[in-house]
Amino acid sequence: MKLFSKIALGSIILAQFFWSCKTENNSDTAKHSNFITVSAEENFHVMVEQFADVKVLRYQIPGWENLTLKEQKLVYYLTKAGLSGRDIMWDQNYRHNLTIRTALENVYVNFEGDKSTTDWMAFEVYLKRIWFSNGIHHHYSNAKIVPDFSSEYLTAILAATNTVLEGKAFDVIFNAEDAKKVNQAKDVDNVAASAVNFYGPGVTNADVESFYSKLSSPDPKKPLSYGLNSQLVKVNGVLQERVYKSGGLYGEAIDEIVKWLTLAKDVAENQAQGDALGLLIQYYNTGDLQTWDDYNVAWTAATEGNIDYINSFIEVYNDPLGYRGSYETIVQIKDFDMSAKMAVLSENAQWFEDNSPLLPEHKKKNVVGVSYKTVNVAGEAGDASPTTPIGVNLPNANWIRAAVGSKSVSLGNITNAHNSSGSSGRLKEFVHDDKEYELEIKYGQSADKLHTALHEVVGHASGQLNPGVGETKETLKNYASTLEEGRADLVGLYYSYDSKIQELGLVDDWKSNGTAAFDGYIRNGLMTQLIRLNLGDDVEEAHMRNRQWVSAWVYEKGLKDNVIEKVTRDGKTYFNINDYEKLHDLFGQLLRETQRIKSEGDFAAVQALVENYGVKVDQVTHANVLERNKQFTSAPYSGFVNPVLVPQTDVNGEITSIEVNYVESFVGQMLYYSDTYNFLPEVN
Repeated sequence: MKLFSKIALGSIILAQFFWSCKTENNSDTAKHSNFITVSAEENFHVMVEQFADVKVLRYQIPGWENLTLKEQKLVYYLTKAGLSGRDIMWDQNYRHNLTIRTALENVYVNFEGDKSTTDWMAFEVYLKRIWFSNGIHHHYSNAKIVPDFSSEYLTAILAATNTVLEGKAFDVIFNAEDAKKVNQAKDVDNVAASAVNFYGPGVTNADVESFYSKLSSPDPKKPLSYGLNSQLVKVNGVLQERVYKSGGLYGEAIDEIVKWLTLAKDVAENQAQGDALGLLIQYYNTGDLQTWDDYNVAWTAATEGNIDYINSFIEVYNDPLGYRGSYETIVQIKDFDMSAKMAVLSENAQWFEDNSPLLPEHKKKNVVGVSYKTVNVAGEAGDASPTTPIGVNLPNANWIRAAVGSKSVSLGNITNAHNSSGSSGRLKEFVHDDKEYELEIKYGQSADKLHTALHEVVGHASGQLNPGVGETKETLKNYASTLEEGRADLVGLYYSYDSKIQELGLVDDWKSNGTAAFDGYIRNGLMTQLIRLNLGDDVEEAHMRNRQWVSAWVYEKGLKDNVIEKVTRDGKTYFNINDYEKLHDLFGQLLRETQRIKSEGDFAAVQALVENYGVKVDQVTHANVLERNKQFTSAPYSGFVNPVLVPQTDVNGEITSIEVNYVESFVGQMLYYSDTYNFLPEVN
């Protein structure tokens, strides 16, 4: 499970990628010097560039110098493993992505014509946007990115660079086909209407549900994650899976991943970490889902050491039915100070469960193994990059969470880099009054950090399914992801406004922190996140939906008591919270209901909740927000380039140290990645 960032104006998606040299060839840097430039830490600056709706930033790796050489090697090998699978994510996102990217990059590198024209500049922006999104569909809205140049211009620059791009791969850039990567709309065939490459042509919702209804796990109490690591296709009219594994689908990239994971295993910090890596390697080699569960149990239990990682096909947000996992990796270094402070949440997880507003039968009697760490990211790839979360809680399997526990992390250096790039202009525009503004300035960041921790540690770990109820992806179908994220948000909101958090030493003023958390969430859910949508658009993305349905539900239920007041002043709309105590109670009521829906697998209820409150947008408010936002030039989405890990070797080729440098160019990093980690054919 992922949590994405919220700043004062609203939820912001972060993005980055990671670059490194090959251990076996340090001349690699020189080979690609036409692509990238780097600077040392003393020349570090956050901003890289801004284009369209994106600003690209950098992040640092605090504490790198305190790691041993063995630990640095482990980080290096894990990041190399992650990047080796980069193109898997591109192909998963859309079947023509790799073909389109290869052609456009060739044009970009080799075009020698006039680069001062409006058309060329539009071409550059389009290429940067698809780099950012890992494909031709927007990373957040899922809508196809529309270029601001004509098909005739593209034809001309393709010819000028002797580049071939034809057929559907060319046409789809300009036509109305495959308009949504993930289509979650009600009353459509979500699989057939989604461009995401998890399903072959002709596969429908009914096909998917029928195929997996016939599969049963050897142990019903430990259901396997069927569909997680495969593509479902029709061969001569018969449904079958193409499994992601060595020798299978994406095998060329997976073999590279395994190569680097094997090196990482050799420098593991301890036996538990090494054993988990061994199971991950076995899983990649076989594609066996029982091995995947065995790996997750081992990985969850491996809590010692300074280095950790996320790697494989994990989150299912890009599958309209919630079966198939997108490839992603995050390599993490423990933030010792913050992790020690936040461990208190893990230690008190049972208290939060016992004192929650959930129905008694939905509470866990024994919350186990919830580990929470603040970490510093050293590299990300795939679904975690360029768009990166600020918090992660894994594994996703409910039975593993119940039996073994989970790992929750907050990505500290990502959050810090983002906070360093922000401005207060949008906040001033959308807060109701000076009091709300001052509260956000003083307590907003601490409130956000605490909400993230509560969301991940307590939220995703809380509650239990009723006996006999199937996995949430099966019962709640296309609404499963937004329901789970909203439920975890509600846990975070409910306990943000509780004196217990001050008693535990997590904040100095629980009421001010909680008030700031409530203000920010409602402001975001009902107004500021709308800057990401075109007027008239429905809300599609799972996290964006959950923020709206949570906010809209409590707003409506509190109308009779004027809990949240909609204010119009000087032609501008504001939402002002009048009664924080009653709002806290409403959050508790909705939390109880969302857990009931999950525990009972109540599809009708979740459909009504999301469709009635989370999809349609108040057009008057939306127009008002968009008009007010025109004054701000800062992009609503932030992205990150990765640091450069440069191994230094002796005369025998042995690594003696690893330096951290910082990329100066988003374009350069993207070209380098495409040149270095292109292990897949264009069509898979």
